[in-house]
Amino acid sequence: MRKPSAKWKIYRTRFLVKAQQLHQPFVFVDALGREHHGQAGDYLVESSDGSRRIAQRMIFEDIYVAMGPANDRSPSPPEPGISAPDLKRRPMASA
Repeated sequence: MRKPSAKWKIYRTRFLVKAQQLHQPFVFVDALGREHHGQAGDYLVESSDGSRRIAQRMIFEDIYVAMGPANDRSPSPPEPGISAPDLKRRPMASA
């Protein structure tokens, strides 16, 4: 297998989201009538437009890096029964 000739670059997702890790199974229906299901460990993710979705833990933690707690001006309150985890910075993986 041939190695790529270009050097590695660092990337991050271009959108900021607000998220809470689920501590128990959670189901909700979005504004378009779609039902979303999450398990303990998954994340409830809210985008800047207010839309919400469930992201599987493995995928969410692979894509997003915690930036810190959401400020008081966040667009909506947290869902009942869901508490935000302590935010931890993960070290970057070496190439």
